[in-house]
Amino acid sequence: MEFATKTIHAAQPSEPETGSLIAPIFQTSTYEQDEPGVNRGFDYSRTNNPTRARLEAVLAELEGVKYCATFGSGLAAENAILQAYLKPGDEIVIPLDVYGGTYRILNKVFQPNGCVIRQIDLSQPGALEAALTPKTRLVWIESPTNPRLLIYDIAAIAQAAHAAGALLVVDNTFASPLFQQPFQLGADLVVHSVTKYLAGHSDVIQGAVLAKDAAVFEPVKFLQNATGAVPSPFDCWLTLRGLKTLELRMQRHADNAAAIAAALKDHPLVRRVYFPGLPEHPGHEIAKRQMTGFGGMVSFELDGSVEEVVSFVSSRRFFALGESLGGVKALVCHPARMTHASIPAEERARLGLSDTLIRLSTGCEHQRDLVADLLEGLDAIEQARAAAVTVDTVAV
Repeated sequence: MEFATKTIHAAQPSEPETGSLIAPIFQTSTYEQDEPGVNRGFDYSRTNNPTRARLEAVLAELEGVKYCATFGSGLAAENAILQAYLKPGDEIVIPLDVYGGTYRILNKVFQPNGCVIRQIDLSQPGALEAALTPKTRLVWIESPTNPRLLIYDIAAIAQAAHAAGALLVVDNTFASPLFQQPFQLGADLVVHSVTKYLAGHSDVIQGAVLAKDAAVFEPVKFLQNATGAVPSPFDCWLTLRGLKTLELRMQRHADNAAAIAAALKDHPLVRRVYFPGLPEHPGHEIAKRQMTGFGGMVSFELDGSVEEVVSFVSSRRFFALGESLGGVKALVCHPARMTHASIPAEERARLGLSDTLIRLSTGCEHQRDLVADLLEGLDAIEQARAAAVTVDTVAV
């Protein structure tokens, strides 16, 4: 079954009693039992729910594995993995470029409990092998990364992690299962912020953890029920609806991102464009090998001031200024003050996150409108600079 067909048919039969093409929302907290302890597969919706079970089956099918657990947010999903596998004294290896929420939960929650976070430059040959120790339980990567869209060789990292006895966790949010299948490259666990491309309409907060091995999945599944950070049936239903157009949306996002990257890369006010589809991107060849598309995100560094960045991101016509990504409506973000503000400024500088970095989540609008909107913003900066020079000249 091809990917687009899976998003519509996999684990999604019509409702058996009425023939409804779309399954109902099982908005219930509990279930009548036939006798004490004997139920029909469901007893309490924190433990399981038919709408949630359907969503988890579809997500597992799309990632090509058996096991999936959904959560009330992407960070709740991350927390389940970290809580399952990190105990005091255990170590985790992460790259320099990592989602701000991941950085925060590791450094503010798990490090004070005695866990050791080793943040390294994975692009340096031998850096990962040098960071791995007998206490390393997890290697955690994103690829593409947030916000600079760096690309890591997932297969090579999996091999190194496994040689050291560690599990590899891949955050596949930016690529989506359409463009990247981490389990085929050696990942042990995949985490998603379902909020983003999978749900796709900026109306759901949700996360998911997937695994191919039952023993690896079991501790996460246990915590899903034990800690109760589960999504509502309605949110699961919304994601099921969104998934049906995942391939169409991702193709549009990717086409828009390619057009935007091409328009920005030679602009005089753009210092650098981060998009793995560009041949000059350092991870371009790896991306071609391990992805089937380059995704819908573009980041770029403005050759200007922070004040100009703030003016630019606050005045776009079609890019709404907001956190998150992956929705049908285009978004623009200033990571230094938004998604990555929880990382101290000096630490951001050390990690290579420029304060003039701008992140774009291309929507499903027409690419001509999106490109024109960005170029208009850059033109406005040039005009403001020219006006300032004129005023200074007159004053002299």
